[in-house]
Amino acid sequence: MQSITRRWLRGSLLISVLVLVLAEALFLSFCYQNLYGSTESALISRFTTIIGRLQATGTAGDTDATANSRAAALRRAVEQFDEKDKFEFMLLGSGGTVLATASGMSNENLLASGADYSRALTSAEGIGSVIFRTPDGERVMAVTALVPYAAGTITAMRLVTSLTLVDRQWWSLLGVSAGVVLAALGLMVWSGLFFIRSIVRPLGQVEAIAHRIAGGDLQTRLPDARYNDEIGRLCHTINEMAEHLTETERMKNEFISSVSHELRTPLTSIKGWVETIGTLHDPGDPNYRKGLEVIGAETDRLYEMVEELLDFSRLQNGIRLDCQVLDLVAEATDAALFVEGRIRQEGLCLVYEEPPEPYPVWADPARLRQVFINVLDNAIKYSPPGGAIFLTLSRTPAAVVVAVRDQGRGIPPEDLDKVRQKFFKAHNAVRGSGIGLAVVEAIVTSLGGTVDIASALGQGTTVSITLPVYHPGQEHLHEPI
Repeated sequence: MQSITRRWLRGSLLISVLVLVLAEALFLSFCYQNLYGSTESALISRFTTIIGRLQATGTAGDTDATANSRAAALRRAVEQFDEKDKFEFMLLGSGGTVLATASGMSNENLLASGADYSRALTSAEGIGSVIFRTPDGERVMAVTALVPYAAGTITAMRLVTSLTLVDRQWWSLLGVSAGVVLAALGLMVWSGLFFIRSIVRPLGQVEAIAHRIAGGDLQTRLPDARYNDEIGRLCHTINEMAEHLTETERMKNEFISSVSHELRTPLTSIKGWVETIGTLHDPGDPNYRKGLEVIGAETDRLYEMVEELLDFSRLQNGIRLDCQVLDLVAEATDAALFVEGRIRQEGLCLVYEEPPEPYPVWADPARLRQVFINVLDNAIKYSPPGGAIFLTLSRTPAAVVVAVRDQGRGIPPEDLDKVRQKFFKAHNAVRGSGIGLAVVEAIVTSLGGTVDIASALGQGTTVSITLPVYHPGQEHLHEPI
C-alpha cells in the first residue's frame, strides 16, 4: 500500500528535482559559453586589429614586394606585441609551422598538434580555435586566423592564452550554483517532509481512532486539532459521528429496555388474570368477566406494540405505499371516530369541526390512517383528565394542513428536535416504544408532505401535518418509496 510520503517522493519531489537539474544545466551552459566564448572573442578582436593595420600596408597590387612588406609588418607586430604576459602571439607558415613568436622561442607545448590551424583552413571565416591541455597539465586556448592577404611565407596568425583564471572562475561559479541547487533541494525536501508529516501524523491518529470507533469503542475521541483546516474539520466531523453513534446506541438500549418493560406489563397482567380465571368455575362471576376484559385490552395493547415494531422494521427497509385519490376530511373523521371511545374513557373530549367540502390528496389509505392514529394516540397519552384534544383541518390552494393539539405536559425545548428520531423518548415521556413519530414523519415525507411540531411546557403540543393538494395528472409527483 502506497503512503502519502512515497507518492510525494515519486511525484512532486521527482518533478521538482528534474526542474532544478534542468535549470542548473541551462545556467551552467550559459555561463560556460559566456566565459570561454568571451575569451575566444577577445583573441579574435586582436586579430581584427592586426588585419586592419595590414589593410594600410602595401595595398597597391599583389607583387612580391607588397607581400614581403606585409610579412615584415607582421613580424614587427610580433616583436612589438605588448601583451606577452597574457598571450603568446605566433606567425605560422604553410602546414602550420611556427615562423615567429612574441616570446622569441617556439614552445612545442602550445602547438596542440595544429588542430586550430586545420580548423581555420576549413572554416568559412578563416578562424579556428581549440582548447587543450599542455604536457605540463595547463589548460590553454589557441585561436588561429588565416592572413587574408599574401604575406610572403606567413599564412596564419595564432594567439594562445592560459585558461587557469577562467577555469578557476568557472569552477567557482559551478560550486556556488551547485551549492544553491543543493540548498534549494534540501529546503524543498525539509519543507515537503515537514508538511507531509503534518498531514500523515494526524491522519494516522484519525485512522487509529476510526478503527477503535468501528470496533465498538464509542467513548474514544480525537483531540482538538491545532489548525482550523481540512484535517481539523475531519477530526471534528469524526468526533460528531462518534457522538451521534453514542447517542444512537444509548437510545437503542433505552428502546430495548422500554419495549421489554412495555411487553412485560401486559403479559404479567394477562398471566395473572388467566390464573385467576382458571380458579373460577362460574362464568357469571364478576371477576370472570373483568378478567376477560382485561385480557382483551392487554392483548390489544400487545398487538399495537407488535405493530409498532413491525412498522419500525418496515421503516428500516423503506415504506411501501399503495396510493390513490383520497378525501383527507373523510380519513381524518374516520380516525377521530376510531379513537373517540378511548378519548371518553380517558376523561377527555375531542374538539373537531368537519369541513363541509372534501380535501383531495394522493395517499395510501392504510398509512394515512396510521399517521392520524399515532398522532391522536400521543395526544391522548399526554393529556390530563378533563382536557381537550383539538383536531383542525385547513386548506390552501397548494396544501392541506391537519393539526392535532393537546393540553398536556408539553415537550422540553431540548427534546423538541429529537422526538422524531428513532428510539428517542423525551425525559417526561410515558409508555410507548419511541418510534411512533419517526414512522409518522417517514410516511408523510414519502407522500411529499412535512411534519412540524410546536410545544410549550405545561401548555401542550401541536403536531401539524402538511400534504400537497391532489390535482389530476400529478400522481408522478408522489411516487411511493
